[in-house]
Amino acid sequence: MGAFQAEAGDERLTAAILSDALDECGLRLQVLGSRLAPVVAGSRAFGRAATASFVPNEDDEPEDPYRQAIEFIDGLERGELVVIATGESEASAFWGELFSAAAIGAGAVGVVTDGNLRDTDRIADLRFPAFSRSRRPIDYRRRMAIATTRERVTIGGVEIANGDLVMADDDGVVVVPRERELEVLAIARLRASRESTVLEELLAGESLREVWDRHRIL
Repeated sequence: MGAFQAEAGDERLTAAILSDALDECGLRLQVLGSRLAPVVAGSRAFGRAATASFVPNEDDEPEDPYRQAIEFIDGLERGELVVIATGESEASAFWGELFSAAAIGAGAVGVVTDGNLRDTDRIADLRFPAFSRSRRPIDYRRRMAIATTRERVTIGGVEIANGDLVMADDDGVVVVPRERELEVLAIARLRASRESTVLEELLAGESLREVWDRHRIL
């Protein structure tokens, strides 16, 4: 598949800028309907989705209960962002410190889930960008199990295919379909550049009307 390669200047891209670019491309339903909160305020993750889904399951393999998770995490590629769909389950946590450490070692850039995280203080210490609906200390073993990996999932009303670009920051999570990413990223990068100019002009005292009429960006 190949990891996502960021370009110079991509550090200026935000969820809001990508959302605006998606709107301009007619893709108006690509922002998750509920905000997933970062473990550490100010966190940002941008990469290709590596998807997994969990379902209720009270059975496991006694000798190798985490086999599916191990295979999934060990298969992560550099630049991927883990996306875990749980149907907003409260049954357990689905990610913690050691999964984060393994993901960092594999070169992953973060994790987003509509379920729960645990070990959040330790994830914060690892400086691994992690976003979730909530937090619980409970292990998923004999409560939930991985149903799919590397397949399409739905979180917050948005379908996410394995390999789609995902941006998560304090404002929320935005999904860029892979088949439209070149178009969307070109618009987003141009907008980020122009917003820097707009910001400078506003801070220098120009009016919103003047700036809008000149750049058509707010």
